[in-house]
Amino acid sequence: MMGTKSVEALEHWSSQEGHLPEVAAVKAIHVYDFDNTLFKSPLPNKQIWTQSTLGTLQTEDYIHNGGWWHNPAILSSAGQGAHIEEGRAWEGGWNEKIVDLVRLSMEDPFALTVLLTGRGQINFADLLQRMVRAKGLEFDMVCLKPKTGPSGESFSSTMNFKQALLRDLVLTYSGAEEIRIYEDRPRHTQGFRDFLVRMNAGFGKNSPRGPITPSVIQVTEQDIIMDAASEVSSVQQMINNHNAAILAGEAPKRAIPLRIGRNVMYTGYMISPEDSARLQTLVRLPPDNLSGQIRPLATEICISPKGADQHTLSRVGGVGAKVRWKVTGLGILDNRIWAARIVPVDGSARVWTEKTPAHVVLAIRGAARASDSSRIGAWQPVADQDAVQFETTVGERALLTIEPETSGAVAQQNGNHLSGSTNNRKHGLDAHNDDEFPPLGTNSRPQKSARNGNNGYQNGKPQQGRPQYPNNRGGGIGFAASRGGGNNGGRGGRGNHRGGGGGGGQRGGPRGGRGGGGQRGRGGQGYRSLDAGVQGYGGGSMDY
Repeated sequence: MMGTKSVEALEHWSSQEGHLPEVAAVKAIHVYDFDNTLFKSPLPNKQIWTQSTLGTLQTEDYIHNGGWWHNPAILSSAGQGAHIEEGRAWEGGWNEKIVDLVRLSMEDPFALTVLLTGRGQINFADLLQRMVRAKGLEFDMVCLKPKTGPSGESFSSTMNFKQALLRDLVLTYSGAEEIRIYEDRPRHTQGFRDFLVRMNAGFGKNSPRGPITPSVIQVTEQDIIMDAASEVSSVQQMINNHNAAILAGEAPKRAIPLRIGRNVMYTGYMISPEDSARLQTLVRLPPDNLSGQIRPLATEICISPKGADQHTLSRVGGVGAKVRWKVTGLGILDNRIWAARIVPVDGSARVWTEKTPAHVVLAIRGAARASDSSRIGAWQPVADQDAVQFETTVGERALLTIEPETSGAVAQQNGNHLSGSTNNRKHGLDAHNDDEFPPLGTNSRPQKSARNGNNGYQNGKPQQGRPQYPNNRGGGIGFAASRGGGNNGGRGGRGNHRGGGGGGGQRGGPRGGRGGGGQRGRGGQGYRSLDAGVQGYGGGSMDY
């Protein structure tokens, strides 16, 4: 039979100072997840990393001191970095609908408000408390995943940890009539629902408390991506620290030195957005395109559908070489592919294209493949005086990898003789240079779509301007790796003291003084539903 717990014992779960309210003072428990529920935590950008690297990057123990969700360097780098964002309260990085709900919880004198996250306690306690404090949010408890629980228990997963804490919350506040949990991951949402049903079933007539009314709210995903330069720089620093730990003998014996590599996927003559728009006007769309099935292109001319070898690159003048072209003819294939035949304006220019005659695909219909443009047999000539001219720049599209370092002091000391990639255009980094990382050979066309976000690169060069918190999904990434914090932390520092009066202002009701000015609660009005007056919340979800 489950027994009641003490308030003093429950306080050991929290990473912040302060005494919790008395048992009789709490009628509802409100629990908020952090990542992509309360805060729009950045995800790895699938436009930067290969698919396999996305998974590797998020595992806990491949990189020493943790991967994406386990190393505070990533969250600290969001926006312009914590040193700047703290003064701005991480503006644009919050799910404001959930922030409003937290503020309602803060004002309710009968609600216990809990921030619950699977991030590791020792690595993230200080940063998360700084973030919520900067936003002006006050929680009764800020709970992160510890190495061991207050009773010495260990946790096999984030869900295991969260359920243990939820059980203690419900058993401690035996007078609470309702528990609300806000969570973005569908698997966790269902896991909480099943757990609360099972727990309620154990509250019989001889139980220290009766069943509690559970509500688990599925939160719409709020994921974003970082500025590309910040993301790659942060990962490079993680790898630098990983390699330094190997040199110092501080990493596990099985750790291998790593580097960031660059895997070129495509080489072509890249067309600027302005010239692309001009070329698209050459397409005369058929009258049946009311459904928008025809997709405009005119973004590049293919040199090689993969990384071009050095011989081919030398034939076109190398990456960055510019060529001016003019349109000499227009062609259509089966009303599915529209293209323009082209020649260099300078007849002596050295050019090379995958297909002959040289042409640029202007648009395609539905599932048509741009590569089929080589089947166009008839070209309608364009008079020289009407020929559209445009300029291109030789460029590459590339994705980054995290791969074994096969040379240098780290690899030699570690005794590793690891085989590198066979890709003929794959490059690594100097693992000890914080400021260098390979250019991201993304499409030279700037990203204007809110869905894709601005990845900060054009033709492999970082773009200027302050990184933003875009309200986007970054391309709908799905990952198998665990997001929660690892069992690698202790209690961590405890934050500001929350108990007692301090500077005026009552929280209201039976909870007593809170400090800090202003009235938190209304007192005497009874428990009010958290969602009162908040409409239209819920919907989509993210699972990774």
